[in-house]
Amino acid sequence: MKFFASCGKGVEYLLADELLALGCTAATAALAGVNVEGTLADAQRAVLWSRLASRVLWPLAEFDCADEHALYAGAAALPWHRHLDAAMTLAVDAHVSGQALTHERYAAQRVKDAVVDVMRASTGARPDVDTVAPDLRLNLVVRKGRAILSVDLGGGPLHRRGWRQQQGEAPLKETLAAAVLLRGGWPQLYAEGGALLDPMCGSGTLLIEGALMAADVAPGLQRHVDVHGGERQPSRWLGFDATAWQSLVAAARERERVGRAGLRPVFSGSDVDPHAIRAANGNATLAGLAGVIHFDTHPIEAVPVQAAARGLVACNPPYDARLAADPALYRALGAALQRAVPGWRASLLCGDAGLARATGLRAGKRYQLFNGALECTLIVVDPVLPPARDGADAPVALSDGARMIANRLRKNLKKLKPWREREGVSCYRAYDADLPEYAAAIDVYAEADDPSRQWLHVQEYAAPAEIPEAVARRRLNELLTAARDVFALPRERIALKTRAIGKGGSKYAGGFDRRGDYLVVREGDARLRVNLFDYLDTGLFLDHRPMRLRIADEAHDTRFLNLFGYTGAATVHAALRGARSTTTVDLSATYLQWCAGNLQENEVGGARHRLVQADALQWLQADIGQYDLVFCDPPTFSNSSRARDFDVQAEHVRLLRAAVARLAPGGVLYFSNNFRRFRLDGEAIAEFASCEDVSAATIPPDFARDPRIHRCWRLQRRS
Repeated sequence: MKFFASCGKGVEYLLADELLALGCTAATAALAGVNVEGTLADAQRAVLWSRLASRVLWPLAEFDCADEHALYAGAAALPWHRHLDAAMTLAVDAHVSGQALTHERYAAQRVKDAVVDVMRASTGARPDVDTVAPDLRLNLVVRKGRAILSVDLGGGPLHRRGWRQQQGEAPLKETLAAAVLLRGGWPQLYAEGGALLDPMCGSGTLLIEGALMAADVAPGLQRHVDVHGGERQPSRWLGFDATAWQSLVAAARERERVGRAGLRPVFSGSDVDPHAIRAANGNATLAGLAGVIHFDTHPIEAVPVQAAARGLVACNPPYDARLAADPALYRALGAALQRAVPGWRASLLCGDAGLARATGLRAGKRYQLFNGALECTLIVVDPVLPPARDGADAPVALSDGARMIANRLRKNLKKLKPWREREGVSCYRAYDADLPEYAAAIDVYAEADDPSRQWLHVQEYAAPAEIPEAVARRRLNELLTAARDVFALPRERIALKTRAIGKGGSKYAGGFDRRGDYLVVREGDARLRVNLFDYLDTGLFLDHRPMRLRIADEAHDTRFLNLFGYTGAATVHAALRGARSTTTVDLSATYLQWCAGNLQENEVGGARHRLVQADALQWLQADIGQYDLVFCDPPTFSNSSRARDFDVQAEHVRLLRAAVARLAPGGVLYFSNNFRRFRLDGEAIAEFASCEDVSAATIPPDFARDPRIHRCWRLQRRS
């Protein structure tokens, strides 16, 4: 059975890993949640044990929902007497998008009406509504004309652990606190004897969550205790397996008993506000942690040197509109940590990248998380005070092969340097199988706010079948050794994608860590997010740099359309250069969310910049808009389950005909693709467009060794 676990944006991959560890059959990250395969018992276990999920939703029905009448009919078709008794109470939470249904409370009301009418017709009685503590809480999602109606198995938000009675001015949700701790590697550090410190602890959320995590206390245990101290089910849905739930709770209680008995008092927090410290002490007592966490009142500058040699600083310094976001405070935080815990790790949830930089700490990893609607930057620093020589590990003697590659890399860097400095290029290809036996590409990515801080993205090419695997591995290791020597980088700043022979042939196997950490790099006027570790591609096709800059030059006062928009880098360039509007079309919700993040990174957004999740060809055939500048860069092929199969060679005429039809008078379409055996059907295209091959002008110097890395044409509509 498939169900859905929702979470805060940026936490999806962590939640997927957690659910797999809890025994679910499969878990796939989606936007603000995870699609899960598992049994009802797995879903109920997630309600009790997930530290990251916001809700666990068990689907009852999915149906077409064109309007309110279809919504009522779809909800009324369910046998509600199998899901609740007339004496029970009911609540409906609704989330709707689209033009047919725009009011969430009204949508919830229509579902409630359907349930009540069906129950009254079948039993002669009806359930009452209780929006605070209902016996059955339903969840409705309407999107793209489809409705999903589910049982909220947790009966409400799972971040409510049951111990919080007092909170500060801007409380941190417990689920987000758990993400901060997990990204910082807290469970492993505690197992190794480490301590936990929060020098701006507020009402104590991070410390309490960290202590309960260390004590192996299920986050749902205290949430599901009634006013008399007895156990209660999170939902009275008639399909809920009460026996399985009682068994889960009994096992969790035993784990809690053992965990609390062995819990070490290695938790300390401080805050300048005495009211916050009183609230933290009260919350810790209610969580059963009195005496385990030491709280103190003093400013950040007075944080004492910690006795433990190793530990984690987890902190959520102020940053939003309600609390001061003072860079000076962040500088003081960084200085205090370097003095008090130089050898520790730090996981700091900062308001944005600028405030994170203000700490003066060198982040090894960065993650984008959301605290409610506020996008934040989480940095993980290890150690807080690095050795004086930041960068490379101890030098090693190079083999003859590694020395040969190192020499070639230095030659390439010297050759490219005048061009890079003249054009301001900070992300580029430094090596592309220049020595055929060392078959890999090495791309350099420099951080936008500290260009001296570089990362490498290494992609191994498939070795010929006659090359023994051991030889291919040795050559790859020599290449990596040479790259680290030339760029003076530690291992953790090199992303490696390796190929392995498996079913279906050579495939990329390594490097897909689902770490969720993004770098911000600069290209022309644009700041763009890249992810070197989680995907085969990084989010920025470096060979298309000249094409994107050409779009930037031509975008002023245009209506720009980006088909197969990927992460929206071309859209950002067009928006920054004054495009009247932009429309970005892609089938992937992940890429569109990435595009939205890129636009936000450049402080661009609003109704003028539209993101459309759709099959590009089908969308074009239905669209009636006009565009002055279009960029179309389709994949070679696609067999997505959400759209019909696509093959660029077979479909390019139909695609270009539909795209050119959307051009305004004088408009320009740039068509590009990376299929090396692609042949443009010039005769067919001549019927509806003039066409010029501009490929040579769009190949940058760092890709000059491979002039067929892509092909590009400029099309204009014939009158």
